[in-house]
Amino acid sequence: MTKYGVGQPVRRVEDRRLITGQGRYTDDITFDGQAFVAVVRSPHAHATIEGIDAGAAEKAPGVLGVFTAKDLDADLPCEIDLASRDGTPRADPPHPVLCRDRARYVGDPVAFVVAETAAEAKDAAELVEVAYEALPAVADTALALEPGQPQIHPEAPGNLAFDWHHGDDAAIEAAFAEAAHVTTVELVNNRVVCNAMEPRAAVAEPRGDDGVTLHVCSQGVWGFQPVLAGHLGLPEDEVRVMTHDVGGGFGMKAMYYAEYSMCGFAAKRFNRPVGWTSERGEAFLSDSMGRDHVTTASLALDADHRILGLKVETVAAMGAYYYRFAPFIPTGAALKVLPGVYAIPAMTYDVRGCFTNTVPVDAYRGAGRPESIYCIERLIDAAARDLGLDPAELRRINFVRPEEMPYKSAAGETYDTGEFARVMDACMDKAGYAGIAERRGESLARGRRRGIGMCYYIESTMGDPSEHAGVRFADDGVELLVGTQSNGQGHETAYTQVLNARLGVPFEKIRVVQGDTKRIRTGGGTGGSRSLTAQGVAIHGVSDKVIEKGRAFAAQHFEAAPADIRFEDGAFTVAGTDRTIDILTLAAKARTMTAPAPELEGGLDADATIQLDAWTFPNGCHIAEVEIDPDTGVTEIVAYNIVDDFGVVLNPLLVEGQVHGGVVQGIGQALFEHTVYDDAGQLVSGTLMDYALPRAWDMPNFDFSTIEVPCKNNMMGVKGCGEAGSVGSPAAVINAVLDALWDDGVRRVDMPATPLYLWRLIREAERRAA
Repeated sequence: MTKYGVGQPVRRVEDRRLITGQGRYTDDITFDGQAFVAVVRSPHAHATIEGIDAGAAEKAPGVLGVFTAKDLDADLPCEIDLASRDGTPRADPPHPVLCRDRARYVGDPVAFVVAETAAEAKDAAELVEVAYEALPAVADTALALEPGQPQIHPEAPGNLAFDWHHGDDAAIEAAFAEAAHVTTVELVNNRVVCNAMEPRAAVAEPRGDDGVTLHVCSQGVWGFQPVLAGHLGLPEDEVRVMTHDVGGGFGMKAMYYAEYSMCGFAAKRFNRPVGWTSERGEAFLSDSMGRDHVTTASLALDADHRILGLKVETVAAMGAYYYRFAPFIPTGAALKVLPGVYAIPAMTYDVRGCFTNTVPVDAYRGAGRPESIYCIERLIDAAARDLGLDPAELRRINFVRPEEMPYKSAAGETYDTGEFARVMDACMDKAGYAGIAERRGESLARGRRRGIGMCYYIESTMGDPSEHAGVRFADDGVELLVGTQSNGQGHETAYTQVLNARLGVPFEKIRVVQGDTKRIRTGGGTGGSRSLTAQGVAIHGVSDKVIEKGRAFAAQHFEAAPADIRFEDGAFTVAGTDRTIDILTLAAKARTMTAPAPELEGGLDADATIQLDAWTFPNGCHIAEVEIDPDTGVTEIVAYNIVDDFGVVLNPLLVEGQVHGGVVQGIGQALFEHTVYDDAGQLVSGTLMDYALPRAWDMPNFDFSTIEVPCKNNMMGVKGCGEAGSVGSPAAVINAVLDALWDDGVRRVDMPATPLYLWRLIREAERRAA
């Protein structure tokens, strides 16, 4: 095995460029004569717009123009078709780029200013006078569907976006009627802000052919191209979209936002480049947010503690409008893993989507799967307590067993592989699970409370099951064209490893090209932990084509039969001889050779598009151990153990980095992060002074390892890993917190378990016991 082969911890090749300031992020892209956009946003959560006076702004220094919906009248798309339980389609209110006659959340774009400098644009934006008539607002997901709440969209009576149902009601009623025990929990999955390190940005430049090039930080350019083309009235081939380095996406940068069309519109209007970069406070008001569910879940078990049925009812916030995938996240995406790793014969899942006067909600790392795993894993722990069982034992009783694979779950998904008990046992051993009683006593002697919590998660990778890859040979090496988009995951390293292993091209001779609708035919972008699974298989596919073409050209070069040509370690050889030529030399010669057949034109350059037959189901066990000071409510995570099954691990260094990042985000949601709106719909937690992100000193050392159970659904045997950490960590942490405080009388803990919140729970429990 070479030092770059599968399973090797190759250090990220892109890091030298990024950490030495040689990265090229969207805000780094500037052109001579570039103008800048500033957005006028609604200060009201709900208001009619009675008039807009831009006179003073238009006269301000450097201002080129002020524009409203009268100038740029277009809507942002939602790509998801969804039917309610009665067969009617979801409510479909428009999501305007600029408010037409009503603002529906604080931050809703009302107008934009274009000026010579960013500072002049921002100053002029403050001079735009908008006459508002404030209306009552509803920001609380738990209240949005209640009678008498303010009506947000005429197209969605009662603020109901959809009423979606999955499952067999008769089967679930029978299961609960038969049950020896039923456990019910009520859960809140708190709303979070994505807070990518790099804020959103865009630069549009006009092209001489009347087209536009949009430089934008995204998770995939191809979904943006048709939207911008439609907004500008251009054919798609006259719009080029490019994404360069991206500093974190997390689902939020998969959305197409209003500001991108503002830049494109202004670039065409003034025939000059126009850019916009979000400020951090602006991001809180405009970036799509995540989670925000209110759930009631019930589990029916028989006398032997086997699960008979699962019933889940959720109200999921959409915010004021839909973004690209919003209706799918709490429904189809969440459904995929709602049964977890358990053999559950019957299940119903009901979701009512609601509109609120808040920033729209869409995909956030995990996108539906963290919400579902949080639900089932909190429910399993609650049932174990009700039954007097160790939570690990109840899990073990109900695991889907390896011999039952492939297993079709109650959600209709087919798990191809999984050795859940083996993975859990390994994690329990690492965590010293059997010794918790002794450690609990030691903490108690110091006036602290110690708890341990487990989560066994399963995740379904998602997204477009097709993917494209291209190979282009040049004098100095090879370009690998990919359809995904790195947001910091290490794609350049991982894909280079795959191509190096297949074609033997020296590692340093491979350059990954991404994010360009002109150079790359198509692509599914990055999201849903799909990248290595889909793109890796596509790289294998294009490598096969390169090798096939190479055999034909090598046969011609050597004047041998194609059947006698062997390819190994980056070289073509005539079987049984020492006649050989390396792939780069052959590729250079092939560019001037007559093609052996018409279909072999273009030398060794090749393209391939693949279609996956099925997705993958990464899974694993997280065990968190916490210590809580009952006098302050402060929680310290004293140990955190993870054992994951990601199938074949291509690069353990990259995988561990992905898991660490996901776990930190999950811990952030569990203990720190919370988006707070007041009754008027004003965002109270609108800065990093008010919205608590986890810090390095809040984190323990993570003990991470893998058990490889190769996936049977793809030729590489890999399973996605990018979102797994954020799927498993919230339930593990909150289960540990509740375990720590159980003997103090605390019976319910929701996220985020902040010090003040826990302190109040402890004091309330003391008053009840007095």
